[in-house]
Amino acid sequence: MSKNFDTQSTIVAITTPIGTGGVAIVRLSGASAIKIADKLFSSRGKKPSEFLARELVLGKFEYHGFFEQCMCVVFVAPNSFTGENVVEFQCHGGIKIAEKILSACLESGARMAQNGEFSLRAFLNGKLSLSEAEGMIDMINAETDAELSAGYKLMSGKLTKKVREFEASLVDCISELEVSFDYPEEDIEYSSREDIKKRLNKLKIEIGALIDSYQTGNIIKNGINVVICGKPNVGKSSLLNALLKKDKAIVTSVAGTTRDSIEDTFEINGVKVNIVDTAGIRETTDKVEKIGVQNAKKKLAGADLVLFVVDGSAPLDSKDEEIYRKVKKQKHLIVVNKADKKQAVSIDSAIVISSKKGENLKALTDAIYEKTVKGEIYASNLVVTNARHVECLKRAQKSICHALAEIDSQTLDLISIDLNEAYTAIGEITGDTSNEKILDSIFSKFCLGK
Repeated sequence: MSKNFDTQSTIVAITTPIGTGGVAIVRLSGASAIKIADKLFSSRGKKPSEFLARELVLGKFEYHGFFEQCMCVVFVAPNSFTGENVVEFQCHGGIKIAEKILSACLESGARMAQNGEFSLRAFLNGKLSLSEAEGMIDMINAETDAELSAGYKLMSGKLTKKVREFEASLVDCISELEVSFDYPEEDIEYSSREDIKKRLNKLKIEIGALIDSYQTGNIIKNGINVVICGKPNVGKSSLLNALLKKDKAIVTSVAGTTRDSIEDTFEINGVKVNIVDTAGIRETTDKVEKIGVQNAKKKLAGADLVLFVVDGSAPLDSKDEEIYRKVKKQKHLIVVNKADKKQAVSIDSAIVISSKKGENLKALTDAIYEKTVKGEIYASNLVVTNARHVECLKRAQKSICHALAEIDSQTLDLISIDLNEAYTAIGEITGDTSNEKILDSIFSKFCLGK
């Protein structure tokens, strides 16, 4: 992404994935988009500048001996995605056809768009906020229903609306403070302090609720990290295969078969679960297995949830107890495996399953979800899923808390500094106060043509 945000030129890119397909789309955006299209496309004697806006027109694309029968649609500023004049050519799919149309546009006066530049122009022209643009990225990259839902809420402006409410409240407080110290003869300082304290306390609570929602939001965005652990030969690999519904891990009756962590993903109620099968934790002289055991301990430390697996067909022993002592302080579930055999273990809080027969796995997946996901993630409640957003919220909350702590002892101009800092931090979410470095970082994550 260019650091100077050149918005004067007309840009072009292939907006569909490169490769063989039914349709490919080449998009132009900028002041000269329609003029360039007039040089290249016609339909029944008419040029794109004569088409009705947003009407899809079949015609002929022609440039230096290249011909293509395709569709053309014109969007007239400001009624387009970017807020500029936009023309799209919808041609037959295939690498060469789209590349020919792209080359013709470039040679006719457009320049190649950079990653995310169409969306950047939409932001700069007030068509979407920065957080809405990030929601678009999340939707494009979504792998689960939960990610898709959260991305849509962000893209549709739910967070933008809430942040703008915070901004308006901060502006009101700052304005009142400035009136108080600009016109001291009006004697309104005391009433201003008390009223502002009430409003800042309300803001602090509302911002805090959004910060707290990130625990769930992070799960939606990145998934639940679940680690399977236990001593060797209790059926950890069989459990992994059963949950994934495929043979991911090698299963044998030989203890210590799994010597390194095996990872994969599956979904529970639309939420991604990152599941890890670790090497059986035990003392061993085998160098390779020892590395696997050390790696298992590291994986346990970063787990959102630990599945502590024991063999239900054999009495618990000191090895089981030793491993449980290592994980009991973490969020965990006790899983008694091998329910298809005669049982020698009874633990009230445990979930009894048979990985081999697939028995009671639904109860286990329900328990994983209940243990890690707080509340209904598809509810209308706003959930923060973006680490950048939560960092902005934390900075804003810190400034507000500092203002509240000092408001009874400091002059109002100093309190105003804190509130201005809070406003700047909160405005970085929507882009109202963002600098070029932030914009460049975000829009460069978009694919070419978006």
